[in-house]
This record gives sequence, C-alpha cells and structure tokens, in this order.
Amino acid sequence: CVNLGGGGCGEPRSPDIISTVEFNYSGDLLATGDKGGRVVIFQREQENKSRPHSRGEYNVYSTFQSHEPEFDYLKSLEIEEKINKIRWLPQQNAAHFLLSTNDKTIKLWKISERDKRAEGYNLKDEDGRLRDPFRITALRVPILKPMDLMVEASPRRIFANAHTYHINSISVNSDHETYLSADDLRINLWHLEVTDRSFNIVDIKPANMEELTEVITAAEFHPHQCNVFVYSSSKGTIRLCDMRSSALCDRHSKFFEEPEDPSSRSFFSEIISSISDVKFSHSGRYMMSRDYLSVKVWDLNMESRPLETHQVHEYLRSKLCSLYENDCIFDKFECCWNGSDSAIMTGSYNNFFRMFDRDTRRDVTLEASRESSRPRASLKPRKVCAGGKRKKDEISVDSLDFNKKILHTAWHPADSVIAVAATNNLYIFQDKIN
Repeated sequence: CVNLGGGGCGEPRSPDIISTVEFNYSGDLLATGDKGGRVVIFQREQENKSRPHSRGEYNVYSTFQSHEPEFDYLKSLEIEEKINKIRWLPQQNAAHFLLSTNDKTIKLWKISERDKRAEGYNLKDEDGRLRDPFRITALRVPILKPMDLMVEASPRRIFANAHTYHINSISVNSDHETYLSADDLRINLWHLEVTDRSFNIVDIKPANMEELTEVITAAEFHPHQCNVFVYSSSKGTIRLCDMRSSALCDRHSKFFEEPEDPSSRSFFSEIISSISDVKFSHSGRYMMSRDYLSVKVWDLNMESRPLETHQVHEYLRSKLCSLYENDCIFDKFECCWNGSDSAIMTGSYNNFFRMFDRDTRRDVTLEASRESSRPRASLKPRKVCAGGKRKKDEISVDSLDFNKKILHTAWHPADSVIAVAATNNLYIFQDKIN
C-alpha cells in the first residue's frame, strides 16, 4: 500500500485523492493522477537474487506537477487541476511518453533518465559561470561522467482550447500517431505532433440545448483497427463508429443497447443505466461496459444484448433512494480486463472491489484496506448480507461505508498484478501463485 500524501489513515486531504490509475504497455511502469494535478509514476523492481520477493514491488520512480488550477476569465469559471485520465504511448526509445488531461487541457509528457553529465566545457566553469574569453588558451573536449540517476519529466506538447465541456476520456489510436479526446457532447481527433488544431469527429450537441437528452460518458479506440472507436452515453447505449464511412461520425455503424425490462422500471432506471466506462478487450473481439449496478460484456458482432451481465452490488438496489440523496448514485466506476481477457475487475463501496472469472463464472469480493492488506498476507473474500439473518463473516448492507469507494482500478497487461486506488491510497496486489 502506498499513501500518496494526506493524513495517514484519517480523512484524506482533497488534493491527494487518486483520480486515475494506468499501467504502461509493458506493465513495468504504473502512473497515478490525483485531484491536486500531480502525476506519480511507480516502477517495478527487477528480479533480485538476494531479495527473491522484490520482483513485483513497485517503488516511486518520478513525481511531477502535470496541471495547475486555472481561471477562465471569459466564462468566470475555475478550471480544476484534477487529472481525469492518463494514457501511455507505446515505447519507441529509451524515454517514456504519456498523455494526461484535466477538464480542458491535454499534455504530452516525456519521462527520461539521466545518469551522465558533461564536464570540461570550454566557455563555462564547472559551476556554470561563463569564462573570460581571453583566459581560454586551449581547446578542451568535454567528457561524460557518471552521476546519480535523475528522472526528468518535461512537457513536450500542450493540446488546449478544443473542448467547451469537461474532458472525460482520452484514447491513443493503434496507429500510434493520433488520439481522441471526448467531452460531454463532442469527440475530437488529434495528431500527436499537431497542437493547434484537432478534428471534430462526433458532435451530439443539439441546436437547442433544451432538447439535450444524453451526454457522452466515455470513448475509446479499438486496440487493432485504427478506424474504429466506441463511445457510451448516459442513456446506457454504446455507439461504434467507423471513420472510413465519413469525416463526421454522427451516424454510428453499430448501436449496442440492452432492451429494458418494463417490470423493473423505476424512478432511478435512467440514472443507474448510465454507462460510466467502456473498454475494449485486448483481443478487440469484445467490449465491456460499466453501469451503476453491473458490468456487461458485449460481443462486437451482437448488438441486441450483452453476452454476459455480472452484478457488482445488486444488494444496493433497495438502497437507491438514499444513494440518490447523498449523490453516490452518480459515482463513475471504471472497469478493466486482465491480460488474457478471461477476467474482469471493477470497484464498489466500503473499499470493496469485484473480480469476475469469465470462464468459470465465479466471482469474488475483496477489500483494499490497511487492516486487511498487510504485506504478503492473503486477501480474504468478503460477503455482504442483503437481508435476513447475517452470518458471522458477513457484513450488513447498512454498515457499508459509502465514502470509501474504489472508482479506479488497473490490471497489469501480462501478469496477475492489479492496482486499486482507494481514496488517497494505492494498493498493489499480486497473485499468490507468483
């Protein structure tokens, strides 16, 4: 467990609350963004014969301030520094690149290492002061000397002024040259080398804003087909678009929606059907969507209904009224796939998170907390009692803490290693088999 600032296990300071978690393509680096606009990168320790257990441990590699609070004077609006999303670019050389975004501005960061420094300059002394040209009598060839490793983060590009509404998603294309950014009503396509213009590829803003019935909640590029992307909406639908069909993808190629059961309709139906996250499987054959109570797996070839529906916390259905009153019903939970697409993970309340094995149809509830997560200790499955007589090891629905919620999770692209953000603490769990 890593505590990212805050007052220990007490009430966390708001800037330290983790707002996004993302592994890079190899899984050796893990980035977190927080409400204070900081990015913290962790690096996985390599195998060490003297410490056989150190493999899999992640230690802080670099920390930098990605975004600062700003003020839009034209609209009299404060722009939060909170990092909404981080996305890594595939590694091309020794340096690493990542995109980070707040509500309005996307930045491309370069993270590089320096372990040598040049000494013996002709025009300046070792302390950096310029030398008197008349004192230079011989030509020196500077030499490189080893120094303590320094990790530098520098902003290479700033993509600004393209979103009227708050950015909720960024996704790097499989061509590694372009990426998309989505806000409530529009999706823009960017080239990583061009900062002063982007192309609007989806625009669902009605001419009259009073006719607005839905907003875009998440968007993602297909992992292999560079012309295909999906976006989800607050009405519980997912649209798949093909950029080959037209420059403006307002007309979708596929439309995924589960027909509503009229018998279960209630005042909260529309709110809880809003999709908070959508993710393609690594194979590109399936996609997963998360709504308030469940996570669904869709086959891209079948639009009429999901292939699988996994209930995350069905016991909360009877509590929707109080969850509406305390605004928890609007929480946006994310979901993620394991490396082989055989299992999925998503968060819940009380610092619980859920894992579903798609092959065996088994699921488990685990808890990320200081008490249950001592190093090298096994996590015990937790059970919630929905009503009736409570067993000894069960926890009652009424005693769940709705302030402790796991919204952001990430799964290592190859290994059984997961990262779980619980408020201002980052937990990294590893499968015991390893």
